[in-house]
Amino acid sequence: MEIVIGLIIIAIGAFCQSSCYVPINKIKDWSWESYWIVQGVFAWLILPFLGALLAVPSGESLFGLFASAPSFNLWMTIFFGVLWGVGGLTFGLSMRYLGVALGQSIALGTCAGLGTIMGPVLLNIFFPELNALSSLTFAVILGVVVTLLGIAIIGVAGSMKAASLSEEEKKAAVKDFNFPKGLAIALLAGFMSGCFNVGLEFGKGINFGELTDPMFRTLPATFLVTLGGFVTNAIYCFYQNHKNNTWGDYKKGNVWMNNILFCLLAGALWYSQFFGLSLGRSFFETGGTMDTLSFCILMALNVTFSNVWGIILKEWKGCSRKTITVLIIGIVVLILSSFLPQMIG
Repeated sequence: MEIVIGLIIIAIGAFCQSSCYVPINKIKDWSWESYWIVQGVFAWLILPFLGALLAVPSGESLFGLFASAPSFNLWMTIFFGVLWGVGGLTFGLSMRYLGVALGQSIALGTCAGLGTIMGPVLLNIFFPELNALSSLTFAVILGVVVTLLGIAIIGVAGSMKAASLSEEEKKAAVKDFNFPKGLAIALLAGFMSGCFNVGLEFGKGINFGELTDPMFRTLPATFLVTLGGFVTNAIYCFYQNHKNNTWGDYKKGNVWMNNILFCLLAGALWYSQFFGLSLGRSFFETGGTMDTLSFCILMALNVTFSNVWGIILKEWKGCSRKTITVLIIGIVVLILSSFLPQMIG
């Protein structure tokens, strides 16, 4: 029963993340680079910092925790956050060319598989005494394979969509639809985004141990990863502000309150996935199959809900029944991937 509760909590976080682009559509008269970094202040700085404070017991401090943590682990956690930030930037581009449903499916699917595998592999390289590779059991590998199979099926549906619709129909569903270009960007985004879980692996010991509630134990590491990602995104967005002469966006007082509100909402929805991940993992056996695969499960559920939004936003409008059937099969396989490891483990 505890595993089901953990999965439900992670699913709620995934649904929130998949919904985070809805409030962005309500932002007015700001360029992409302006609203992206403002929502990032909430998503990657303020809310993760507040979340990390939940892991701090009475009489202790978060910055004291960071100061006492092994410096190598601390900086590796931030470093992989910087790399994840590159994935976040290209992630937005993948949805520009593929739409919310297909863009998130390919990018997050790649992220799910690589993020789950890369963490233990890199930990084994730097800390072989931890025997991190032992966490990659048959059940974990099978879960990753089934997840990637679901992503591949959804990718086939996307290819069928690209082949069956006219250019006018593609543009009506996704303005800048470009399957080959979007596919390349989505794969890059997925690879770099997988660094988030690698950062969490390096930082999983950065907490107060038994003094920290298991529900909040990964939140300090989550803050360090998002801090690194914020740096990457801030550099790029401020460069775009300079290049496109859009610094004036921040001075538009008539839209400021509206835009801040929806940036806050978008940031809160985005952060909910990793807050939910931390809470959900506390219901799994530490180091067990479900714990190891939890990041992969989160990404799979993100893909599932993003495709639900894709249907709601009519991104699949005009596609044949056969294409929709393939899409639904892919979604079912992804849902199955969340439970399969437990069933065989």
